[in-house]
Amino acid sequence: MMLGFTRAQASALVAMIAIIIVAPAVLYPVFLMKVLCFGLFASAFNLLIGYVGLLSFGHAAYFGMGSYVAAWTAKNWHFSSELAILSGGATGGVLGLVVGWLAIRRQGIYFAMITLALSQMVYFFCLEASFTGGEDGIQQVPRSPLFGVIPMQNDMALYWVIAAVFLIGFLLIHRIIHSPFGQVLQAIRENEPRAISLGYRVDDYKLLAFVLSAALAGIAGGAKSQVFGIATLTDVHWSMSGEVILMTLIGGIGTIFGPVMGALLFGALETYLAQFGDWVTVTQGAIFVLCVLAFRRGIIGELGNRLKLAL
Repeated sequence: MMLGFTRAQASALVAMIAIIIVAPAVLYPVFLMKVLCFGLFASAFNLLIGYVGLLSFGHAAYFGMGSYVAAWTAKNWHFSSELAILSGGATGGVLGLVVGWLAIRRQGIYFAMITLALSQMVYFFCLEASFTGGEDGIQQVPRSPLFGVIPMQNDMALYWVIAAVFLIGFLLIHRIIHSPFGQVLQAIRENEPRAISLGYRVDDYKLLAFVLSAALAGIAGGAKSQVFGIATLTDVHWSMSGEVILMTLIGGIGTIFGPVMGALLFGALETYLAQFGDWVTVTQGAIFVLCVLAFRRGIIGELGNRLKLAL
């Protein structure tokens, strides 16, 4: 094993890194950065649903607020790119702490509904707050120099930064999952009463996992605001929470590489079928239904099951 990766996972990781390096030669860097941002977002969501068993309907709140704060600090406080992205992650983590503290005391549909309700409160806050720009959002977000020195105006320069952010987040999630802490999380998912009987303070574990997931979602949102130079209400809308759920389901819940595959498929559909207007949504729905019927474990989950590999 390599750093906790099985042989199959290590091979998939090497292949993924190779694709990240080669892809800019054949695809637009902005499209690739979008996929990487959503890949990190979906991986953060998967940490919660796939390894703790908590279905959050409000993850757009952390992604969107991370985007807003990163955009605002870059534009008004002239934060460098890495500080702006980190400020988005910090915002997501703090918001996740508040929401998680209120929500984790409930389970199942009640937990999901609480996260959705609180996420809608964040949406309406962003709609009315002055610093968010309301329906106009925060526009013309500058790409401040990395570490205050390296210029980020060039798309390729920013691409390597976003790729590094994605890989660090991805490896961190893998490490969390395969740490003793992650094993406890999976024990809670499988049998929470038994975990309690063994002396684990399950609410504390769930809250910490919630905060970690929210912080990584905030980093993904902050990175997206740097890529597109804008933060809008779309990032905090409930539909964004639905999209990240679909990405994870299509790729494979509880798999390491599944959310990344789901983000790639989702991003490709949105980008290359945009000319068909509303038919993009219909196509996404049809693919989701197909995956539910034919790939119960998601694309990567089903592939791993067929090949008897843990991906």
